[in-house]
Amino acid sequence: MKMPSVKDIIALTLICTVIAGAGSVTGCKESKKIADKSGAQLWSENCQRCHNTPAPKTFNDEHWKTVGMHMQTRALLTDNERDKIVDFLQSFNHL
Repeated sequence: MKMPSVKDIIALTLICTVIAGAGSVTGCKESKKIADKSGAQLWSENCQRCHNTPAPKTFNDEHWKTVGMHMQTRALLTDNERDKIVDFLQSFNHL
């Protein structure tokens, strides 16, 4: 079996990067239907689909920001969706 050349590896890497970049850009677009959802709806649809979520009062506001940033990449959330979910969860700390 012939070993790929450096040129072949660079070309393949470039192609994979372009494909992955295009997928992540289109995957992050937010439809009007999703944009109209509340933080509570987004939380139940996105967070609880993969695991049992902690009670909202489990973390303080700063911790929820950190959790939101981490989970945004794992759940492919837009910035708007993440912000709505984090705002919803932080609201329990201000009751």
